[in-house]
Parts: sequence; structure tokens; C-alpha cells
Amino acid sequence: MNKLNKATSGAIPPRWAQNLLHWYCRTDLVEDLEGDLNEYFERNLKTHGTRWAKIIYCLDVVKFCRPYTIRKPDFFNLFIHYLMLNSYLKTTRRNLVRNKLFSVINIIGLAVSMSVGLLVIAFIHDLRSYDEFHADKENIYRIITHYTPADQPTVDLASTSVKVGQQIGKTTSAIKHLTILRSGFWGDAIVGSVTLPMGAMWADSSFFNVFTFPLLKGNPATALKDPYSLVLTPKMAEKLFGEADPMGKLVRFDTTYYKVTGITNPIPKLSHLQFDALVSFASIERNHPSKDAAFYSWGNIWQNYVYIVLNPDITPISVQTTLDHLNVTENKQLINQKISVSLQPLKQIALGPMLQNSIGPHISPVVVWVLIGFALIVILSACFNYTNLSIARSLRRSREVGVRKLIGAMKSHVVGQFLIESTLISLLAFVFAFVLFYFLQKQFLDLDPFISNLVSLEFSPKLFAYFLLFSVGVGTAAGLFPALFFSAINPVQVLKGASGWTLFRHVNLRKALILIQYTLSLIFITTTLVGYKQYQGFITLDLGFTTENILNIRMQGNKAALLEKELREIPEVKAISKSMMITSLGSAHGSSVKYKDTQDSSMTWLNMVDEQYLLLHDHHLIAGKNFTPKANTAQESEIIVNEQLLRRFNISPNNPAKAIGEWLVVENKKLAIVGVVKDFHYGTVMNTLEPVMFRYSADGQNGYLNVKITSTDLSTTMAHIENAWQKIDKVHPLEAEFYDDQIKKAYRQFSVMIRVIGFITFLSVCIASLGLLGMVVFTTETRLKEISIRKVLGASEAGLMYQMGKSFLFLLLLASLIALPVTYFFFDSVVLIHFAYHSPIGWMEMASGVVAVILLALGLISSQTFIAARINPAQVLKGE
Repeated sequence: MNKLNKATSGAIPPRWAQNLLHWYCRTDLVEDLEGDLNEYFERNLKTHGTRWAKIIYCLDVVKFCRPYTIRKPDFFNLFIHYLMLNSYLKTTRRNLVRNKLFSVINIIGLAVSMSVGLLVIAFIHDLRSYDEFHADKENIYRIITHYTPADQPTVDLASTSVKVGQQIGKTTSAIKHLTILRSGFWGDAIVGSVTLPMGAMWADSSFFNVFTFPLLKGNPATALKDPYSLVLTPKMAEKLFGEADPMGKLVRFDTTYYKVTGITNPIPKLSHLQFDALVSFASIERNHPSKDAAFYSWGNIWQNYVYIVLNPDITPISVQTTLDHLNVTENKQLINQKISVSLQPLKQIALGPMLQNSIGPHISPVVVWVLIGFALIVILSACFNYTNLSIARSLRRSREVGVRKLIGAMKSHVVGQFLIESTLISLLAFVFAFVLFYFLQKQFLDLDPFISNLVSLEFSPKLFAYFLLFSVGVGTAAGLFPALFFSAINPVQVLKGASGWTLFRHVNLRKALILIQYTLSLIFITTTLVGYKQYQGFITLDLGFTTENILNIRMQGNKAALLEKELREIPEVKAISKSMMITSLGSAHGSSVKYKDTQDSSMTWLNMVDEQYLLLHDHHLIAGKNFTPKANTAQESEIIVNEQLLRRFNISPNNPAKAIGEWLVVENKKLAIVGVVKDFHYGTVMNTLEPVMFRYSADGQNGYLNVKITSTDLSTTMAHIENAWQKIDKVHPLEAEFYDDQIKKAYRQFSVMIRVIGFITFLSVCIASLGLLGMVVFTTETRLKEISIRKVLGASEAGLMYQMGKSFLFLLLLASLIALPVTYFFFDSVVLIHFAYHSPIGWMEMASGVVAVILLALGLISSQTFIAARINPAQVLKGE
């Protein structure tokens, strides 16, 4: 056989190809054939290089797989393997029947843990399936923006400028197709007597070249070509036109008519682009001609989205190089800011980094990894149970293994036996896990509307295949250690058992696994309790103003004065104010503010309010006065600021009264400070107190009415408010929420996470408790004679219970000493550092979780040891 000379060739054939050759080739041919292939490999190294030499070698290995080279199957060995497999199945069935309690514990533990795994697999499967239906999905990229204001951190945006799309299309031939979208189209669609509020996106004529959204009616090449063209989804078309054919019909928005030029197929749920209608981008270009420098500027990055399809032979790096040159050129014209763009693959839009101005569903990969981690911990806990109970029965099983080895069984046979046994148990548990999955599926989707909008968790054959692979993997993982453990048994010493096999001094393997189980369970339960306390602190935090009994009504373009007039007729309405936005919920609106130094500006958070706002919300005015009521047409001249703004510009920060009358420049308007309010939380608990200003506006048409209510019959009061709304607007449904409910909704992600962790905690504790119960039962059974002898010698039942349970209690206390510091460190150094304001971590909620778990474990230990202690010693020792 020709051996390769590594020193001269520097490369060897692929190992997998050599193994494949040895696997299929006849033994009398393999040596000569391999020698010939190696000679060809060395020759190709010199003529074609390493890469092509390896490719040719692999092709030759496959090419030589012919009828005359394939080894004949050894039917005798196949028959022996069949007999061995049949023997393993019989042994597994007998062990399941003989050890009913341990079998039930293993199956229930694995079923419960696997159901969580199935849920996570279905969740990830849906996320990975986003936008899979697009024909060019592998070559579609979105151009995203990285915006860096002066002296402020960079903001990553999913949106970008129209100019990027125009320039990149002209400067490179690497792009096959390009489309520009714009968000923000909203209005009432009117067709005859039908009026429906409808949101849409502007899209240019190349939209259907980039994305695979087939049209039921219309031509995709021309549907969005002309100005004022409209493409509808079937659902929206049915709402507007009923059973009539909508093609060519007109839809009116305000005073403008749009022509229906296409009907799409229903938009798939797993698409990051979700819309009711598309409006031709040519419509907006009609209102913004090419001379509109502001609209087509590099800095107009807030509402536009650019997608490209690369040619198949083009790499993203080459296009990014073009974008980098464009970044350098355009940023030369910017002052005190930087705007750069880059590519984002289509597959990273729904499951990728968090970007502002995102359109469609999105979730961070960190959340997915956290869910995977939780599922793995629960599955490992169930696997630990299997390992514990398997090794606990080592004395019985070791005799079986010893006999097998004495009659000729090899280590691989023993490993195979135990892996087949654990896999069969796992598949049996999979049946129950599949039933649990259907129950958990609905509960998981109902946790939050965000989750139900994000995924569907619908069953499919592909998903079922993943489930089966997962169950086999769990079975293999659960049985691997017991298989290796028993395969290493020395038949001569088979009666010594496994109790002396130690993981580290004084603690054997079984106790180490129990310790890990309960440590993880205690970490979960303390995390849940501490997290719940923090969540309660978030929603009850003193914001610096009042939110109680305030109903915020979104005006949806209606005149605030009309609704205010109707609401004042309701006796339960005590006060009304107007505001542009609702603060402390996470949304923000800001403007650049200057003081005396025109070169020194600061982004300051803003809310436009009327003269009743501060009074209704009980803002503390520490200097100056409230706004002076003015007509909507009056010139704006007043501004109210908080203490942080005075500190930012050093305007008498220690004496706010001296700041009254000072002038600030906001959006090229000179406004006089007429009042200073005490600092309050404009943002969420994640944000520190920052400069905030109130500007005057009595309009409220595009904002909210803030209604103070005092009512003993809230449902009747809300019905009266609903009637008042119907009098001014019969098209749009009333959108009204109490301020306190809005604050809870702003922190609902934490609420959902706590509920998920709480559920995982419940499962983890249950699985650990099942394992502990199995170990206690086994321990009491094996020490029954010892208990009887101790009882004959005068030991009390209480003393026997202590003697039997003290080792387990020691493990629980040790688990507590590990879990509590870990949980404290996790919150103090990892979680809470992201929150500017949070509740202190109390030892009470941490200790209460530990006490609950210890009491549960004590109940399990006491129940079994009490039964053993009550047995008549004569019945146990009569055979001795």
C-alpha cells in the first residue's frame, strides 16, 4: 500500500473519505484501491493544489462505490445483532416492570422536562422559519443605519435614507434588485358608505422583484409603478368591497383617490413584513420632487427602508466596501453627527440584534438562548434523576452485567444495552411529553400578545422529526453515564457495588447530582421571588407625579375640544388635560435646546401639554407659575423645565427661582422659563433623571386627553365615556387605558419573564423532588435491616427518622449556601446594573424560597422514613 509522505506533500486526504472507503469496500480490494487513490492524490497535489486534490479524492472514493467493490453483508452477524437487540428489549421491559416506582419517576421526569424542550424547539423552529418563503432569501439584505449624534452613544436603526437606495443602485452592479419602502401611511379608507382606518407602507415598483408576495390579481411588474396605485391584501379588500371585484376601483383617503391595481395572497404569519396595503412610492415622489433636498437628504433616516438582492456570485463584503465609501463621502457634509450604513441579512431581521424603528416582529437572540438554557437545566435535572436511580440500583444491575461479561459480552455490548434501555424510556416519555406539549402550547401563546403575534407553534412533519431526534438525544444523554459506569464494572468485584465511587472526598456521585439539582432549583425559586419583588417595585415606583385614576384617551385625529365637551357632562369626570404623549412608558420625544452659548446644545426630552396637565398629575412646581391659557393660534412664548435642565445649563441650579425669566432657544424659537418642576421620571426605571421641558399646546388633536375619574361603578362610567366617544367618532374604536395599566404594560416583558421562570421553577422543583423521593425510597429499602436492628436496640422513631434523613438535609443546606450567594450576585452584578432605580435585594424573599424547598424535602424524607420506622422488626429479621 502506498503511504502518503506528509513531509513532502504537506497534506493528506480527507479522513471521512478514507473511512467511507474502508466501510463499503471489500477487504481483499481495499488496500490496493486505497494505494492507487493515494498516488493520484499526491499527483493532483502537484498539478491542482491541495483544495482540488481533496475534492478529486472524495469524488474518486464515491465513484469507486460499485457493485464489484461493495462488501457482501454478513448475515450471520446481522442475525446475532438482531438477537442481541431482542434481548436488550426484553431486559428493558423486565426492568421497567420490576422497578415500577423508579420507572414512573424516570418517565414522568423525562416527560415533563421534554415537554419544555419540545416547546422551545417549536419556538426556535418558527423563528428560524421567518421569511423562508422568499425565492431569493439567501441573497436579500436590508441596509441599516448607525446614527451617532455629537457626544452621545450610537443608535442602531432598521431604517435609513432614500438617498442610500438611490446612490447604491447607481454605484455598483452587484445588486440584482433594489426596493425602497417608507412607513407612516395612515388614514381612513373610504369606499362608498364603508369607512375603515387603515395603515399601509409606501413601496416602489421593484417591491415584488425583491420579495415573493404573489398576486392573486394584478401584474407585479406594474402594480406599484404609477402614482396613487394601491395593492390590498384579500382581508382588507373584502372589508372594503365585500364580494365585488376590487380591481380598478378607487379608494379615497381624505381628498386623494387611490386606484386598486393588485390583490396579494394572504401575508404569511412568519414574515417580518406585515401590511394591509401597499401604496406606490411614486405617490410620495409626486409630493416630494427631486428638488426637495430635505426629503432626499442623507440625514432623513427615520421612516425609510431599503432592501437589496445581491447577484448570486457577489459577496456582502464587496457591497459593504461600496457602502463604506459612501459613508465617508456623505459624512463630510454633516456637522456634529455621523451616519453610516451597513448590510443586515434577511435571516437576522426577526431573530437578530435589537434595532430602533424596526418593522414587523422581532426578538433578541439573548432571549432565545435564555429559553434554551432554562430548558436544558430542566432536562438535565430529569437526566440526573435517571443517572441517580440507575446507579442506586447498581448492586442489582452489576450482577446482571457481571454475568453478561463472564459469558463473553464486551464493553460495547453493555454500553449498547444501557443506551437502548434509556432511549426506549425516553421514547415512552416522549408520548406523554407530546400530550403535555399541546397543553403548554396554548398556555405559552397566551402569556402575552407579543408571543402570539410572533409565533404560531403549528405542528408539521418536519417539526415532528425534530421532536423524535430530540427524544433520542435526551435518552442517549440520560443513559450515557450509567452505560459507561456499568461497562467498566469488574466481574470479579461485582458485589462491591458503586457506593464507593466518589466524585470528590466524602461526597459520592449520587449525592453530588442531588446537590446540583437542588442548587439549580433553589436558584430558580429565589430568582423568581426576587424578580417578582423588583417587578412590583417597578410598577409602584414614585414617579414624581400622580397616575392614579387617570384615563388616557388617544384622540386619533379628532378635535379634543369636542370630546372634552362631551366628557364634562359625565359626573364621574373630575378633571381633564391634554398632552402630546404619555410619559414614563418608554417612549420619548426630544428637541435640541440652547441657552446663551449657541455652540452648546443639548437633546432635551419634551411633552406638549395644556395649562391643566401639571395640576391634574400633581407635578410639584418648585418655582414660577403654570402656563397661561392661550388660543391655538397664539405665538408660543413659555416653557416649563425640570431641575435637571437647570443643572445641565448651570442656570441657578441651587436657586430655581432665579431661573424664571431666562430664555432658551428651542427649534429656533426663544421661549421664556416661567416655571420649574421637581424632577420626575420621564422614562422607565432603566433611565436616570434627565433634562425635561414642557411646552404649551391647547390642541391635543394628535395626542391624548388625560381624564381624572372618581367612580364607584367603573363599568358604567366607561360605558358613558364610550357613548361620548361615539358622538364625535363612529369610525374609530375608543382607545383608552388607565395610566396604571399602561405602566404595567410597559413592564410586561418582565412580567412574562417572571412567569416563565416561575413555571420552570415549578417543574425543576417537582423533578428534583421526584428524584429525591426515589433516592429516599431506595435508601430506606436497602437499610431496612439496619433500621430494624436499631429499633430492637431501643432507637426511637424520631431518632431513626433523623438518622435516615440527615445526609439529605445536609445536601439541602449545602445547596442553599451555594444558591443564595449565586442569586444575589446574579441580580446585584448582572441584572440590576441595567436599572437606574430598583428595590434593594432583601434576604427575606431569598430565605423564604429556601425554607419552602426544605419543608417540601422534609415532607418527602419524613413520609418514607416514618413508614420504614413503623415496620415491625420481627417481620424484617425473621429470616436472619
